[in-house]
Amino acid sequence: MDLGVRWKLHGDGRTPAPGAVVRPDERLSWPRTFGLGAQHVVAMFGASFVAPVLMGLDPNLAIMMSGVATVIFLLSTRGRVPSYLGCSLSFVGVAAVIRAQGGTSATVTGACFVVGVALFLVGLAVQRFGARIIHAAMPPIVTGAVVMLIGFNLAPVTASTYWPQDQWTALLTMLVTGAAVVCLRGFWSRIAIFLGLVFGYAVSWAFDRIFGRIHSADASGKVTDHWRLDLSGVGKADWIGLPSFHGPTFQWSAILVALPVVIALVAENAGHVKAVGEMTGDPLDDELGTAISADGAASMLSTAVGGPPNTTYSENIGVMAATRVYSTAAYWAAAGFALLFGVCPKFGAVVAAIPGGVLGGITVILYGMIGLLGAQIWLNARVDLRNPLNLVPAAAGIIIGIGGVTLKFTDNFSLNGIALGTIVVITGYHALRAMAPAHLRQEPLLDSGTSAYDGPGDQPASS
Repeated sequence: MDLGVRWKLHGDGRTPAPGAVVRPDERLSWPRTFGLGAQHVVAMFGASFVAPVLMGLDPNLAIMMSGVATVIFLLSTRGRVPSYLGCSLSFVGVAAVIRAQGGTSATVTGACFVVGVALFLVGLAVQRFGARIIHAAMPPIVTGAVVMLIGFNLAPVTASTYWPQDQWTALLTMLVTGAAVVCLRGFWSRIAIFLGLVFGYAVSWAFDRIFGRIHSADASGKVTDHWRLDLSGVGKADWIGLPSFHGPTFQWSAILVALPVVIALVAENAGHVKAVGEMTGDPLDDELGTAISADGAASMLSTAVGGPPNTTYSENIGVMAATRVYSTAAYWAAAGFALLFGVCPKFGAVVAAIPGGVLGGITVILYGMIGLLGAQIWLNARVDLRNPLNLVPAAAGIIIGIGGVTLKFTDNFSLNGIALGTIVVITGYHALRAMAPAHLRQEPLLDSGTSAYDGPGDQPASS
């Protein structure tokens, strides 16, 4: 069986010819391939180690399992879809809500495990019935609204937890990160979050030397005098050692909060597979179901041992677009580097020492970008918000999700925030669609625009 682990040497193995691309089944020389792998690791670092820190999970384990997840993905897609799987930022808000309800790390990973199962099943359904079922259940108005409320639901976390720890470092980090995203070009723009973190580290260290301790809330929320950058744990950490593992626990309240993220992950996977197919010139629509299932399986494995769930990373797709090298050999190299970082506790200690003010500056941009991806989905699909059938359920669900509105059923069971907002958007849209007059139902759910995701056997007959 072809697992996509054999590569032909591209040209002389040095650089692609002008206008040429290195295809997924090709590679450059091994030293250059390992260099590209390291570049992919750097590209995913910013989000992939910030996310587990924000979720309260072990960054060493997150990086290690991102390597394992990437291997699972590459084997499942037989090397046709070059992608890196890192910790999904879509779960950060979920983790914050679960912990606010008294949940532990095991509760967070248990809820995320169930999301992985759901994503795996969605992938199987797409393989069997085609991607039209995704559009039927979750048209762009629904998908965009859910992604938006997941991102904007995080705003209070930045405002109340991270920013107050060091407002001036947060402000400077935000400005530099934003400038890096906008002003830098090529590879450097893809690692803007990483550059912002490095800058924030340096500013925190400098402010400690210049101004001494800061009097503000620490990571626990207690107002005290403390150093902005505390590296005491780095010196105590070993160079080599396994990360901390733990099993998941399952609570219905936490699972209901996490399940809406499935919608965001399906949208991410569909967009990434489409983008990679267009860049490589190899239509990958038939791999969409496999890619979604692989993502779900990798997330199940990661959360089963205490790591975060994973998703395909647009940062690495950007690196491919800049270098025109789509070789999956580079992703195997990146996975190898991630595994090595995972067994270095000293690396994890450096990550865990990220000052709260730095996270405040980063998350202002990061959380907003997550939310605005929902608006981008609407723009790409040309969703008409003048149509009340689109406007009403989206408006209601977004306000409920962002505002944390609660619907209490019993003393022990209630729905709020992300979970309730998502239910309102999905059920509200389909219920209103069933009752709406014909002129508001402008497009059928199973429209021709989804056929590009389906295999040849699913294409409508030409007239």
